[in-house]
Amino acid sequence: MHLTDIREKLAARPDLTRHLAQVKEQMATCIQCGTCSSSCPNARFMDMTPRRMWRAVLTDRVDMVFSSQTFMLCASCYVCTLRCPRGLPLTDAMAELKQVAFALDLDRFRRSTRFYRAFMDNIRQYGRVRETEMMARYFLAVKDPRVPMSYTGMGIKLMAKHKLHPHFPTLGPGRLGPLFERATQQQEQ
Repeated sequence: MHLTDIREKLAARPDLTRHLAQVKEQMATCIQCGTCSSSCPNARFMDMTPRRMWRAVLTDRVDMVFSSQTFMLCASCYVCTLRCPRGLPLTDAMAELKQVAFALDLDRFRRSTRFYRAFMDNIRQYGRVRETEMMARYFLAVKDPRVPMSYTGMGIKLMAKHKLHPHFPTLGPGRLGPLFERATQQQEQ
């Protein structure tokens, strides 16, 4: 996606522009020390270090931010937040960027969005993750027959080790539904 496309999508959604402004405000006192990058367990897998991403946020480089996978690879482990000498809410800012990317429905993040939704729907429905059903829902949401085929080898290995059960145990409805509804209501307020 090009910079103009991202900027056009953001211009059409003032609520998302507010989210980005909030992230920028949270990062305004960042001293670019690099502690977040050095303490991040996933930094070696990121295409841009967290420090560089915060710099891109501060300089309004939305093209760099949303062409990167950095915020999607954040494990929300809070190590960066705990070690930040300024005490900045780095993990919360990463979560805000994820929400903006999901809301913009950028091609680059569609698979991650679909996986997240399949995962959360499964937890809402059963109160726990039923791996087989969750992956089936994800594969149906992706609508690309090549994606499930790419997981065939791993699925066979997991089934051989009895780590993946093809049958679904009979459980009652999940008890987490009201909890998710309450969290959604609080978030809307």
